[in-house]
Amino acid sequence: MLNQTRPLQLLRRAIGVFALCCLAATIHAQTNNAVQHDDPLVDLLVKKGFVTLDEAQQLRSESDSLKTNSSASFTKWKISDGIKSVELFGDVRMRYESREVRTTIGGRIDLDRYRYAVRAGLRGDLASDFYYGLRVETAANPRSPWVTFGTSSSSTGVPYQGPFGKGSAGLGLGQVYIGWQPSSNLDLIVGKFSNPLFTTPMVWDSDINPEGAAEHFKYDIGQAQFFANFGQFIYQDDNPSTSTAGLLGPGDTGHNGNTPFMMAWQGGFKYQITKDISFKAAGTLYNYLGHGTNNTPSSLAAPGTPGFSDTYVGEGYGIPVTGASGYGNSASSSDGFYYNQTGVNNLLVLEIPFQVDFRLLKHRARIFGDFAENLDGAQRAQAAVGAASNPNIYFNTVKLPLQRNQYKAYQFGLALGNDDALGLVYGTTLKKGDWEARFYWQHVEQYALDPNLLDSDFFEGRGNMQGFYAAFSYGFTGSLLGTVRYGYASRIDRELGTGGSNQDVPQVNPIDQYNLVQLDLTLKF
Repeated sequence: MLNQTRPLQLLRRAIGVFALCCLAATIHAQTNNAVQHDDPLVDLLVKKGFVTLDEAQQLRSESDSLKTNSSASFTKWKISDGIKSVELFGDVRMRYESREVRTTIGGRIDLDRYRYAVRAGLRGDLASDFYYGLRVETAANPRSPWVTFGTSSSSTGVPYQGPFGKGSAGLGLGQVYIGWQPSSNLDLIVGKFSNPLFTTPMVWDSDINPEGAAEHFKYDIGQAQFFANFGQFIYQDDNPSTSTAGLLGPGDTGHNGNTPFMMAWQGGFKYQITKDISFKAAGTLYNYLGHGTNNTPSSLAAPGTPGFSDTYVGEGYGIPVTGASGYGNSASSSDGFYYNQTGVNNLLVLEIPFQVDFRLLKHRARIFGDFAENLDGAQRAQAAVGAASNPNIYFNTVKLPLQRNQYKAYQFGLALGNDDALGLVYGTTLKKGDWEARFYWQHVEQYALDPNLLDSDFFEGRGNMQGFYAAFSYGFTGSLLGTVRYGYASRIDRELGTGGSNQDVPQVNPIDQYNLVQLDLTLKF
């Protein structure tokens, strides 16, 4: 009689061989990915009778051999034991931009540019709760990483290099920092890093990475989260800190360093009112310790040549020096303008940004805004009038009206998008199918803010301007983003210039009307 248990034994053995093959393939794949095999699974196969003890031992030996060989291959790339993780990040951006500036007498300048920008960096965690980061980016301008196609073709130099050059395509170190976060409530950082403050582009251009140190504290109480941010930002290197007379050149009377620091003091809170509604606000005070020095060579500098250390005027009136274009003279002024556009005198700025997040028509929505006032604005205006009318400071003087009330700035807007898409316009989030629409109105008076931090796009990095901004972004994939932006602005006070230093259209001050269109395609990684 045929033994009926024989087919069952063969079937069980076949299942065991099949399971063994699958397990071997799985362990091989896991080993190649630096994942150890699961010994309890092998023990289970033995217990159920699918494999014998000898077969299981052979499987373990082969797995250990594979793991050893795989581990050896990984040792070819050695990373310090102090580095716990490494992440590559960055973006590649393409842009078409149309920028139009109109003067008070009907003149006009148009810029139609095809541009690109690249940012790439490494960041990660270190041992003992430390972290690090560094990033390189195109262009040396702290307020813009953008490079215009074709500019290398017109670069000066001998011999002429022809079209499609590389002269304007250099890389600069945009971020380098070390931080320490021993708990979720404390974060300390030193170096050159992204802005740690809760703020808006009205006060800070989003491309600026301040240098120095910052501290972040937060504490949760129920539905409320309280936070405090402090920044000690080094504005300018002022070395030598001390020198005796005659060492820096003919006529040198000696030097005592006055390193300028920008200090930021911020306290705020976020309150989760309901699951879908939250409110966030903060108060920030900016003050300046020291004003730095004027680095223009003494043979070229007039008393009061523009610089951080000199009195801010912000005007574009007066007769330019012979050979100068527009109203500036790069040969005898450190920021390219005849009247000082960059001084940080009489700046004590109070800023109050806020935002309310909620749902609107099944979408995520945010009402946001910002208010700022220069508490020393009246003194800043008085100083500007005195400097502009003083022939001992400028070769050409102007009768500048005293406008003591031009020291405030405000912004108010609305953002709408699908879930988790708020911030898409600024590239802080990105998923396939995400979209965001954003609109705001902005008003910045002449003596309200630090002109060196104003957004260089909206509105040309100038004070005494007001207008609106609109943008729409869409995520084509999880790494590809498209954005359309438009901005329009006009002059607020018709008796003042539009103060500020920007490299895009430095030839016009005051700006009477301003238009900007940008079409961006961004690849994030």
